[in-house]
Amino acid sequence: MGQPVLHFEILGRDGAALRAYYAELFDWKIDTQGGGPVDYGIVDGRDNGSEGNMSIGGGIGGAPEGYGGHVTFYVGVPDVEAALQKAEKLGGSRMMGPETVMEGIEIGQFTDPEGHLVGVVKVTM
Repeated sequence: MGQPVLHFEILGRDGAALRAYYAELFDWKIDTQGGGPVDYGIVDGRDNGSEGNMSIGGGIGGAPEGYGGHVTFYVGVPDVEAALQKAEKLGGSRMMGPETVMEGIEIGQFTDPEGHLVGVVKVTM
């Protein structure tokens, strides 16, 4: 089996409006109680999958100033730097990372050869 998709992310200009939209559209529960300066809400896959179906968790929020909005997914990897280097070797372009976003979570992002944004994440919690 290959490496799993662990997280999705939807970022844009108005995080609150995006959260309201997706909560209404898909009946998602979105937790914004995490605190911190980032306009971000967590969609817990355990709370949002329909009965008998699995769901990955994700996040919906406002994009940082100067950073365009996007929809992407994060693949779990054992080494973020190695994954970014491999993406570059295969024709992709590193966008950011590795960066520790919270204790035990390191991420990176790259674009594939056609410009699609993809994330990689290492979780050590």
